[in-house]
Amino acid sequence: MSNPLMDVIHLKKEPPPCDTYTGVKMVEAHDGMAHAIWRPTEHMLNGHGVVMGGFVSSAADVAMAYAISSLMNDKQLFASVTLNVAFHRPALPGEIEVKAVVEKFGRTMSYVTADLYQNDKLVASAVSSVLVHEVND
Repeated sequence: MSNPLMDVIHLKKEPPPCDTYTGVKMVEAHDGMAHAIWRPTEHMLNGHGVVMGGFVSSAADVAMAYAISSLMNDKQLFASVTLNVAFHRPALPGEIEVKAVVEKFGRTMSYVTADLYQNDKLVASAVSSVLVHEVND
C-alpha cells in the first residue's frame, strides 16, 4: 500500500478530485506540516460576496490531510472524527495561504490544526481530531 497524498507531493502525481475541485494546491508537506495555496473562485461566494464557510473548512481539511499523511506509514489510514472551524474575518476571492500542523500524532487518535491567511491576516483556524487506523494485510 502506498501513501497517495505523499505521492502527490513527492512523485508529482495527480491530486485527488477533492483537491482539484476546491482548487487547493499543495506547496509542501513533510514532518507533520503542510503548506498550500488556495484561490477560491467566484463560484464559492455566498450571497454577501464572501467565500462560503464550507469551502474555507474544506481548504483547511485538505491541508490537514496532507500534514497527517506526512507522518503515516504505508499501512495506516486516517479519517476525520471532528472538524471545528473558527472564522476570524471574511475570506474574499484571491490568494489564501493554508498552513497545517499535526499537534499530536497518537497511535489511534491524532490532532491537527490549520490556519488560513489572506493578505497576512488570519481568516480562519481549524482543529481536527483524526482517527488513525492500522491496516492488517
